[in-house]
Amino acid sequence: MTQLPRTAVIGTGHWGKNLARNFHALGALAALCEADQSARAAQSALYPEAAAHAEVADIWADPAIEAVAIATPAATHGALVAQALAAGKHVFVEKPLCLDVAEGARLKDQAEATGLTLMVGHLLLYHPAFQALSAAVAEGRLGELRYVVSNRLSLGKIRREENALWSFAPHDISMILKLAGRLPSRVVSNGGTYLAPPVADTTLSHLSFGEGLQAHLFVSWLHPYKDQELVVVGSQAMAVFDDVAKGPDKLRLYRHRVGWDGALPAIDKANAEPLPYAEAEPLRNECAHFLECVAHRRRPLSDAAEGLGVLKVLDACQRSLASGQPVELNGATP
Repeated sequence: MTQLPRTAVIGTGHWGKNLARNFHALGALAALCEADQSARAAQSALYPEAAAHAEVADIWADPAIEAVAIATPAATHGALVAQALAAGKHVFVEKPLCLDVAEGARLKDQAEATGLTLMVGHLLLYHPAFQALSAAVAEGRLGELRYVVSNRLSLGKIRREENALWSFAPHDISMILKLAGRLPSRVVSNGGTYLAPPVADTTLSHLSFGEGLQAHLFVSWLHPYKDQELVVVGSQAMAVFDDVAKGPDKLRLYRHRVGWDGALPAIDKANAEPLPYAEAEPLRNECAHFLECVAHRRRPLSDAAEGLGVLKVLDACQRSLASGQPVELNGATP
């Protein structure tokens, strides 16, 4: 049996506590690091076998800790990842990798130079329903991809330090890039600021990939209900991944046919077909994948290159949002 890397969770707040729960369930949780005393005490009571620390320096100095999972505010990611790699730790970091493209490239180079794993928490790449959808696209079941529409909308989780684009869109960008297999060549983004200027509460971004493929991302924390839906339209079929829905309604395939009867459009509508997918917690899949990649020296699905690609698109959307102008990208992989 392969020995799992002893892992420390850094930041045990809103999301970090879920990481702690999963690494504990997988038998890899060795330590917790949390500056807030009450939060640290609460998690320590749940996992008394894990050493509890207030300072990250204690984690870096412990040779028994082989890996870390970072779930701190996004502005701290870059510095903590660099410190962890310098201390010889494999790193899982929640999205985004960091907030600056040049810094992200340096982190990627640092991980490669040290031979350490650097994985970014793009959770939905590990969702069984999305994995089934991605496989269907790769197998050609939808035909040639034409466009993708993604909505990530809810009422709440309002922030002051980052806008809705940076808070919500990494999930959808990671899925879209996985389906497209490349970066967009051009992005246009606009948004609305209502609660705490200049932080945008809602953004709409358009990604052009060339060869006819387009994508649209709408994110907002000022929406009357939760909507987390990815629609993929191909030349042969259409698919919907609705993460709010339950059971077979979560992933549906539509074999609609659209053609011409002389000069008139002819539409042959088909009933929705459920696409089967495995039942599993996406976060458990993600944490297990990280541990397996560290243990077996495998390249993670959401490695530093993938994280850097998402960061490049986020950065381009932010620049377009600020300037009101399109931003050109090279369309290549990172």
